[in-house]
Amino acid sequence: MATATPAHPVLALRGVSKRFGAVQALTDIELEVHTGEVVALVGDNGAGKSTLVKTIAGVNQPDAGVIEWEGHEVSIHRPQDAQHLGVATVYQDLALCDNLDVVGNLFLGRELKRFGVLDEVEMEKRSRTLLDTLSIRIPSVRIPIASLSGGQRQVVAIARSLIGSPKVVILDEPTAALGVEQTAQVLDLVERLRGQGLGVILISHNMADVMAVADRVAVLRLGRNNGVFERRSTTQEEIISAITGATDNAVTRRQARGTEGTQ
Repeated sequence: MATATPAHPVLALRGVSKRFGAVQALTDIELEVHTGEVVALVGDNGAGKSTLVKTIAGVNQPDAGVIEWEGHEVSIHRPQDAQHLGVATVYQDLALCDNLDVVGNLFLGRELKRFGVLDEVEMEKRSRTLLDTLSIRIPSVRIPIASLSGGQRQVVAIARSLIGSPKVVILDEPTAALGVEQTAQVLDLVERLRGQGLGVILISHNMADVMAVADRVAVLRLGRNNGVFERRSTTQEEIISAITGATDNAVTRRQARGTEGTQ
């Protein structure tokens, strides 16, 4: 069960704007993420999703607006600032090392040492505990990443993001190019993250995935907010209309035909 929503969101963007030369990528963006909820961030190509994610993650700095963390204004000038606050980002490329095993990837850049030597025993122990906590099933924590399926690689990348005990996890298209079973594995993990009280920002083009796990759906269109929808009280067609900026499209026409047929 998700944790109760506190008075302040764990992460909030207030009027955030970003320009690259002559291109206005984001304009007056508002976004809130609470603990224990999944917020899906959707929009067409060029809508500003990647720019927004990189702004939260510290890759880009906003030109205007405010970022709040647990109700307090903060400055995120670089990725390390975001990580220190408690923001973890899993990009599409995953940035896994095929030649290393699962343990090596989980602790890459955060290796544990004992008397100046890598503490392989402790890292393996913590890896097993982390994966067990998330109900992640892989053949062995010592198997090379190159031997894992796409879904297994994705959940390992997500697990790695939790090593620093973040409060918000950003997942950039985590189910892209995955099969049905692998997608289900990743979506199950997203639900477990929510159940552990984390705030999750899910960027996805797959509306079935969004409707399966999101609590709220934030739509970007041409770098601006174009609606925030409660998943339980909205339809996929409404969200697609907000994404495209049109109420008349193939999806809504098909829905209308279906409605007419039942009358």
